[in-house]
Amino acid sequence: MGVSTKKVAMQRILIVRSSEHDYEQLMDAFGQSASVQFANSFDEAVERIGKERFDLVLSDTSNFVPLEKALVAQQASTVLEAIDQWVCVVDREGKFVWSNQQLNEVNEELRVKIVDCCLELLAAQWEADIDPASILRTRHFSLSASEDFYYEVTAAPIMTADGEIGQVAAIVADVTPARRLQRRINAIDQAGREVMRLDAQQVSKLDVSERLTLLEEKIIHFARDIMHFSNFAIYVLDKNTNKLELLINYDLPPEAAEIDLYASTEGNGITGYVATTGRSYICPDVSKDPRYLPGIVEARSSLNVPLKMQDEVMGVLNVESDQLAAFTEDDRQFAAIFCRYIAIALNTFDLLITERATTTGKLASNVQIEIAAPLNDIITDATTLMEDYIGDDDLRHRLQAICDNVMKAKQSVKDVAAPTRGLLGSKTPTLPHDPVLTGKTVLVADDEDAIRDTIAEVLLSYGCDVETAHDGVQAVSMLAERSYDLVLTDIKMPGKNGYDVFAAAKNRNADCPVILMTGFGYDPNHSIIRARQEGLSAVLFKPFKVDQLINEIRSAIGAKTTS
Repeated sequence: MGVSTKKVAMQRILIVRSSEHDYEQLMDAFGQSASVQFANSFDEAVERIGKERFDLVLSDTSNFVPLEKALVAQQASTVLEAIDQWVCVVDREGKFVWSNQQLNEVNEELRVKIVDCCLELLAAQWEADIDPASILRTRHFSLSASEDFYYEVTAAPIMTADGEIGQVAAIVADVTPARRLQRRINAIDQAGREVMRLDAQQVSKLDVSERLTLLEEKIIHFARDIMHFSNFAIYVLDKNTNKLELLINYDLPPEAAEIDLYASTEGNGITGYVATTGRSYICPDVSKDPRYLPGIVEARSSLNVPLKMQDEVMGVLNVESDQLAAFTEDDRQFAAIFCRYIAIALNTFDLLITERATTTGKLASNVQIEIAAPLNDIITDATTLMEDYIGDDDLRHRLQAICDNVMKAKQSVKDVAAPTRGLLGSKTPTLPHDPVLTGKTVLVADDEDAIRDTIAEVLLSYGCDVETAHDGVQAVSMLAERSYDLVLTDIKMPGKNGYDVFAAAKNRNADCPVILMTGFGYDPNHSIIRARQEGLSAVLFKPFKVDQLINEIRSAIGAKTTS
């Protein structure tokens, strides 16, 4: 071994001893500038290098190649011990030749399943009649363990020097979080599809009230059981007023529900901000967010997600929690998926209602067009005959009666087929006063004069004390002055809608029964769903019969009396 006498500045040096060399001259060369240590054998050198740090290793050239290989293997082993995955080598008998510390700590049941995967790979490689080049192909296996844990095993055969497969190397990754995440996404997707499944075939078997109940129940069920939201509200955006109308309130306090919110970035809380921007909003700490408006008692964090249809905001889902930072990005993404389905369901429901009302209107128009010509011919012929028989009063009276009847027929067709028709067969009954209804004060609110007056006339005949309001504003004003035994209100009215009247009645007297009326299910602000959660007595869908009206009022007042 040739050595320079020039001193080298080294900190830690390891020398692998050899009987063929004298190290005194070498020690003089390093002097006091280095800490020189000796390994008496090749194995000792490898062990010490693995445990300690050296700046220089000196060895015979004959030891250089095996030492390098040993160090590389040692480094590889160190890496395999450090990685998160479980790593192992299994022989043909199903025994672990080597495994890292992480795998050594796994329970025996899972270790057996990993060995089974390796043996399955060996069996498949030997039994398959395939190209020898493909024998080295890696295979992937999926494992499940108790308590809902999932793993992916990547196994590859190891060839011996003589070209045979002697062992299998395997890496095992814990995919439980990813699998659970995917399963939750699937559950949310399925839940959303169920919410959205309000197709024509399904809803044709239900009346409008039943459809609204079904939609409400589905949304609450899946939001609670799949999304795990304990306190939430769904608002729908009224495009005409820019107001966010409360559609569903699940376990939020009444004072939170009473706050008027509008789609605005300022002064309308996080919900108003989301409705305006169309972007979701996670609030990890409500005490530090100036946009937040009071929700549940002791709220600590919230999540707001828009209900969107093709980038158009239809409403907002607001979720509250009493825990700090309760909502993650995953929660936001899941809620966004779910909200898309809610938006589609609400939009589909509105379209079905609109189509029904529009179709009914078209039907009325079509019938009138079809019968107009024949009826006009009758009137023309009768008028001509009247002119021919001047002086024959009896015949002229008969002909005039024909003309009058034809005009009544035209009006009857228009009234019966028109979607705004209120009562069918609404002739005032000549009955003694009803003992349940006699003396009961009833407020009837409807902007259609004919419907409002007809209902009032019918109820008066049953002994009710009836007052009427020509729109929602007047009804709310009257409710501020006095209480009633029952309130009967149309949903769509100028100024204030049916829900506004319902809320005013309940605010005046929480036990006051309220019945909503709507033309063919028209409910643009979803008043029925909102009021149903707060004690709505019944819904009447125009046109309705007198006996339907009386039966619903009797039931509502009777329920109040019983309670």
